[in-house]
Amino acid sequence: MAEKLLEIKNLKQYFNPGKPNMVKAVDDVSFDIYRGETLGLVGESGCGKSTTGRTIIRLYDATDGKVLFEGENVHGRKSRKELKKFNRKMQMIFQDPYASLNPRMMVKDIIAEGIDIHNLSSSDKERTDKVHELLETVGLNKDHANRYPHEFSGGQRQRIGIARALAVDPDFIIADEPISALDVSIQAQVVNLMKDLQKEKGLTYLFIAHDLSMVKYISDRIGVMYFGKLVELAPSDALYKNPLHPYTQSLLSAIPLPDPEYERTRRRKEYDPAVHNYNDTDDLQMREVAPGHFVYCSDKEFKQYQAQYKK
Repeated sequence: MAEKLLEIKNLKQYFNPGKPNMVKAVDDVSFDIYRGETLGLVGESGCGKSTTGRTIIRLYDATDGKVLFEGENVHGRKSRKELKKFNRKMQMIFQDPYASLNPRMMVKDIIAEGIDIHNLSSSDKERTDKVHELLETVGLNKDHANRYPHEFSGGQRQRIGIARALAVDPDFIIADEPISALDVSIQAQVVNLMKDLQKEKGLTYLFIAHDLSMVKYISDRIGVMYFGKLVELAPSDALYKNPLHPYTQSLLSAIPLPDPEYERTRRRKEYDPAVHNYNDTDDLQMREVAPGHFVYCSDKEFKQYQAQYKK
């Protein structure tokens, strides 16, 4: 059986807790990520997927819940030394390659920042060699080391961001919409690079994105978020073949296909939250409708989903 690298248990991230304007950005979310897999996380803007990623890596302190990485709670009380150990194992690729690179630093210093913090080189030559090797790994060349971020295109900057994440040899990378700011022609190149790196280095990804077709291409399993809740979680093929939650059905109905005839007749499914007009007696939880296919639902809905599941 696959080894659990990361266990998210009842994770909550509330902003302005206890105040009238409290926002439940992540509301009691639980899932596991297995070593070597890619878990895709999708949903509309503002649903909490990026906040989930940032809370996992502790850019935000969780309001409640646990993030267990190799069995240890990342959000327990940790010394700076212990957090440094986690920071080396968990890295992040940010959404905006323009904002996430310091414009005043040369590329060699941006990539080597993690190497310096974690003392991973014993000499300037070793540091430089590592930077050159990382640049070549992500499809750039060593001459780029002495340039500044403004001299690169968006796709090249994102490759620099990937090289920076790889510099400390992490086990787990959170990719927070890493292709949404890039030209469509460049997106596939970056995703293919990430897939190649995963095979080569045995990486585990949490891939956060809007683009449902790209998520299917890279992900082993996919989680769907809506208003801070994880509403469906399933293997990639099963989710596209058998979307059960009405919100998932609505999302998938919005995927355009390069087929004019299909597009003329395509019918969008609008999601109406009123279909889930729960009352206090409904026991809402993630339930396993089929092996590995979980849906957030009441007991009554669970029976309906079981009946409509296509084997």
